[in-house]
Amino acid sequence: MLHADRLRAESFGSVAALYDGVRPSYPAALIDELMAERPRDVLDVGAGTGIAGALLVQRGASVLGVEVDERMAEIARSRGLTVEIAAFESWEPAGRRFDLLISGQAWHWIDPTAGAAKAAAVLRCGGRACLFWNHGDPPAPVRERLAPIYERLAPELENYSALPGGGRDSVAYAAEALERSGEFDAARIRGFSWSETYAADAWVDLLRTHSDHQTMAPSRREPLLRAVREAIDELGGSFALSYEAVLVDARRR
Repeated sequence: MLHADRLRAESFGSVAALYDGVRPSYPAALIDELMAERPRDVLDVGAGTGIAGALLVQRGASVLGVEVDERMAEIARSRGLTVEIAAFESWEPAGRRFDLLISGQAWHWIDPTAGAAKAAAVLRCGGRACLFWNHGDPPAPVRERLAPIYERLAPELENYSALPGGGRDSVAYAAEALERSGEFDAARIRGFSWSETYAADAWVDLLRTHSDHQTMAPSRREPLLRAVREAIDELGGSFALSYEAVLVDARRR
């Protein structure tokens, strides 16, 4: 499982500023759902640069982030989060409890069994664990143009898609682990649709923040990204990508 690949899991800090600038945000409807019960104390697991947590800060929540990389955390702090440096599984809550636990685009880097147990330990009874990912794929003409490039230059990668880690399997793993812990009601899974348009350079910058691309040797990564940029330019220079923000929502018993 992805959480065991610590090289990839901890690769993002080296591109922290780029990550903050190009990673997709989340639709307002998802944030409305997270804030529906007006949580005051929120724990953001794998807070990264605070892209998700800052949206809750703007709605009046107090957000504490747990993040493994200081370079990512520094940016999150500038967005209004308090951030502690630790892996979530070994993080010490020091008796603190929360109304809401969120994890945006990060729970696949957490051991699912240990993560579910830790989530239960830090949530108040009735609190919610809300784990979410942006899923999306470029339109068919773009996928068809990029597929042979990856087959030729990086056949081990599937990621000519827009899945920035984890993939759709992470949703099922997360829901199953929360339920298996015996500490949560049955998880609800919902999707929130939105879209983003990417020019060729923006798409390449986004790929630079994907762990599977970031951890490639530069001698392989750079020719791949040049070919991707050229292909998108040949297709008109930009494309619209339809995202679905998928939420796993489970209530602490």
